[in-house]
Amino acid sequence: MTLEISESEIADVDAYMHAMGERARGASRVLARATTAQKNRALLAMASALDEARDALEAANRLDLEAGRDNGLAEALLDRLALTPARIDMMIEGLRQVASLSDPVGEIRDMRYLPSGLQVGKMRVALGVVGIVYESRPNVTVDAASLCLKSGNATILRGGSEAIHSNQAIADCIRQGLRAAELDEACVQVVATTDRAAVGALIAMPEFVDVIVPRGGKGLIERISRDARVPVIKHLDGICHVYVDQAADPTKAVAIADNAKTQRYSPCNAMETLLVHAEAAPRVLPELADIYRRKGVEMRGCERTRAWVADAVAVTEEDWHSEYLAPIVAIRVVDTLEDAITHINTYGSHHTDAIVTENLTDARRFLTEVDSSSVMVNASTRFADGFEYGLGAEIGISTDKLHARGPVGLEGLTSEKYIVYGDGHVRS
Repeated sequence: MTLEISESEIADVDAYMHAMGERARGASRVLARATTAQKNRALLAMASALDEARDALEAANRLDLEAGRDNGLAEALLDRLALTPARIDMMIEGLRQVASLSDPVGEIRDMRYLPSGLQVGKMRVALGVVGIVYESRPNVTVDAASLCLKSGNATILRGGSEAIHSNQAIADCIRQGLRAAELDEACVQVVATTDRAAVGALIAMPEFVDVIVPRGGKGLIERISRDARVPVIKHLDGICHVYVDQAADPTKAVAIADNAKTQRYSPCNAMETLLVHAEAAPRVLPELADIYRRKGVEMRGCERTRAWVADAVAVTEEDWHSEYLAPIVAIRVVDTLEDAITHINTYGSHHTDAIVTENLTDARRFLTEVDSSSVMVNASTRFADGFEYGLGAEIGISTDKLHARGPVGLEGLTSEKYIVYGDGHVRS
């Protein structure tokens, strides 16, 4: 099926979104019958289409960047919006990696015979239709499309208005891939209107949409969580911590705290608060402060931090609650591992937190007691990412505790149902 949508259809947003939902529901049933080979063929064809459309993608992205600058878009958002050659490479690699992953759909596990003679087990199945609302990052269009397609879900993608040209250029490549695999183009639909009413319609169609995944600022996610009439997979903030333990290797600690803060400032897995054990402070803070100064990172520290970093600004209570997404870091010196864990569980957002230590007991306690979706030992928080976790890509990060938690990949986009084999069994 080839989608041809007129301007007049888009103008009536409610009708447009309703029609999109109907098509997605129908496409989800087609995908339920699609073979793994067919889905992989579509993904690889999408990758080839992106590779061939580099010039068109960069030209479309320039239009979005120019409009963003004219509209005063923050530097962090402009960074997320940019489609560099390296990011196009990553989108292509993500598609190929997802194609290489095992298909979870149809997996059967735990088959067992019961005393009744029935054989009972579980089969992994697609969720159905996934609606995704996101801001700025056009690469999300590819990540979401690939994961939803491989996991057997139809998807409706509503990107931010600031990325409309980039997303539509990517959508053209996605449609080419679907056609090459003889799949319904409605398997992946990218909303073509920037009207904000489209979001309201998408999150209020339980008859067509099975789950919503919001990716963007806290305001967007709070709105969707409040107004959605379908289940939501989400995280609100990325207040991530690195704790340097008294048993930390100083070289590792400096490298990890530097990378977690400065490798990129805008992602949700960038470190916002650094916690340092009092015994490790003289071995770590002066060298790390020099690095932050050279890179233009503003340091906001507690009184004990400022004893080692004289130019640090006095930290406030609000800083511990802040997701800066900018070259700013809050620093606190603590006396014990327990103090660090208490701080993280009090002020963190349950996203990603890391400990740097050579003490296995401290590492295990940190892993056990920190209540976050990703907890790390001797690694930068910047690794909290579906691609880095070997998921091929991610549809988002969930800090919820039900269904999916952490980077949501193929398995997180599926569910399970019981299957039962009998031989004329009837219940007495």
